[in-house]
Amino acid sequence: MTEPTTVDRSPDTGPAAGTVLPGFARDRPFAILLLATGVIGWIASGILVLERLALYRDPGHVTSCDINPWVSCGQVMGTWQSALFGFPNPLIGIVAFAVVITTAMAALSGARFGRWYWVSLQAGITAGAVFTIWLWSQALFSIYILCLYCMIVWAAMIPLTILLTVRNLAHGIIPAPPGLVRIAADWAWTLVAITYVAVSASVFFRFFTAFTGL
Repeated sequence: MTEPTTVDRSPDTGPAAGTVLPGFARDRPFAILLLATGVIGWIASGILVLERLALYRDPGHVTSCDINPWVSCGQVMGTWQSALFGFPNPLIGIVAFAVVITTAMAALSGARFGRWYWVSLQAGITAGAVFTIWLWSQALFSIYILCLYCMIVWAAMIPLTILLTVRNLAHGIIPAPPGLVRIAADWAWTLVAITYVAVSASVFFRFFTAFTGL
């Protein structure tokens, strides 16, 4: 594991002098993390858009993730929740993850962003996380059908949201007491793992009968 590094504040963004950055929060590692989560989310969203277009052309189309009555993108796409704003939800993912990918590529090329940009990105990703939580709740407690590609988007959003927030805390973008910043930095990956376990457990127990046949 890469050791944390201590750096001074830059004119736009950066930790206060003497603040210890977790390895993932440094410029290049974080850009790679943005790129990975952005590409995964963008591909999953793109597949969902293509499947939605196929359903528009042929209402009898069987989507590539119509596995059984409980895992079926096609059935989920037939619900009002799949187009909350009047158009297919994955179109939001196409645009949002494209911004994440562009940010990652620019950072890898050496670009530095001002505080306003990181605040805007944080606001956008946080809004996306809230929307994702709502979609998760609808899938489990209202629709009672899972969408495989939607779950891939959930998987991308978890580290993206948590690690971006911790990165912005460590860099002083989000003001917070030093003790809170240290705890967030030390427990960032653990929180990601706990969230994955919690989401997986919620899906398993909600669909326990479907999975086990009991």
